Amino acid sequence: MFKRLRNRFLIVNLVSISIMMLVAFATIYTITYQNVQRETNMELYKVSDFYHSPYNSSKMPRGEGQGSNTGGSTGSGSSSGSDSFPSDAMNGDNGGPGGDPNSPPARSVSFMIKTDDQWKITDTHSRFDMEDTFYTEALQKVNQNKVGDSERQTGQFALDGTDWAYVVDPSGDGHMIVFIDVTAQQGILTNLIYTFAIVGLVMLIVIYFLSRYFANRSIAPVREAFEKQKQFIGDASHELKTPLAIINTNADVLLANQEDTIANQAKWLHYIKSETERMTGLTNDLLYLTQMDDSRSTMIHAKFNMSDAVESIILPMEAVIFEKNISLDYNIEPNLTVHGNSEQIKQVILILLDNAVKYSGPKGSVNVTLQRQNNDVMLAVSNTGEGIAPEHLDRIFDRFYRTDSSRARKHGGHGLGLAIARSIVDQHKGEVYARSVVGEGATFYVRLS
Repeated sequence: MFKRLRNRFLIVNLVSISIMMLVAFATIYTITYQNVQRETNMELYKVSDFYHSPYNSSKMPRGEGQGSNTGGSTGSGSSSGSDSFPSDAMNGDNGGPGGDPNSPPARSVSFMIKTDDQWKITDTHSRFDMEDTFYTEALQKVNQNKVGDSERQTGQFALDGTDWAYVVDPSGDGHMIVFIDVTAQQGILTNLIYTFAIVGLVMLIVIYFLSRYFANRSIAPVREAFEKQKQFIGDASHELKTPLAIINTNADVLLANQEDTIANQAKWLHYIKSETERMTGLTNDLLYLTQMDDSRSTMIHAKFNMSDAVESIILPMEAVIFEKNISLDYNIEPNLTVHGNSEQIKQVILILLDNAVKYSGPKGSVNVTLQRQNNDVMLAVSNTGEGIAPEHLDRIFDRFYRTDSSRARKHGGHGLGLAIARSIVDQHKGEVYARSVVGEGATFYVRLS
């Protein structure tokens, strides 16, 4: 069950994070793409405006077959380009200080094609050697169907492993198409996608293991609470099963002797009453624990004299302790006050003192001390006896927990006393714990402020 719960948590976590990562990556990619497109269009328009300039058109290098003749050699056109453009233009200078104002303001490879209204090439221009077939193929890539009569039309295509962006400008009775190389810009976008994919995959792997770790830690208290609940139900059933069986057996005995007198059957009635009282005490303790869990925020706390509270519990029990042949020593520092509920703290003192007497053994001794320790008040209740094994010290405050696995009723009780004590001390934001040496005895400590 808990494995399925953990897996569901992991799936929900990974799906949620994946969606957020996709949204973030898509947003970054969209912004980058728009910026690249904006810069590409700006450069296209600059180059196109250069070719539209009458001054530059008069000095623009042409192919050998200018005008309607397109069958000339591009080599001579390139040579003419070399004659008309200084070396700075070949290096991509944009007419800045020291540059050639007649060179296209392109930072990458660019060329131009002029066509008539039937999309037949009438003129070409490039700073580099290009075959006529290349111009023809480039023109075929232009989406001619979407070109308007008076508006610029932009687009992109790939040709011979190179990415080109173009702008089509209506020019009198034909069109002027300007192309620039945008392979580098497209490479940036492609690398961005690959980077996002790799980073996203690595992050998902890291997040998976982190989520698994935290899921296990988050589910651990739930699993522990569930196991304790199962144990609690089993222990409560066990505690109730025995008295119910005794009551049922004694009731059968009474029913089998209906004509006998009550006096003769008093023994069975006493057994029934004893077990009924035992069940009443058990249910009262369980109800009290439930009320303690539900009333943590409604309990009224005030300052009270802790020294008087301890003495009020010890004095009535001195006679009982004396009858069991157990010695009692106590050292109570006077006028120590704490903030809390005095009746509940008295119940904690009574539980610890009763346990100390119960498990001290014959001719044993019980010692109670109350003293100030720094800013807190420390109560210690110790006894001589068998002590508590180390593996039980952390669990003796659990409900129904007993150190003897056989659950013998030698000392009576239900195993709820220490659980009630811990619940009360926790409500007072204090601390309760035990120290023991096997074969010598045990000491229970309560620290309150």
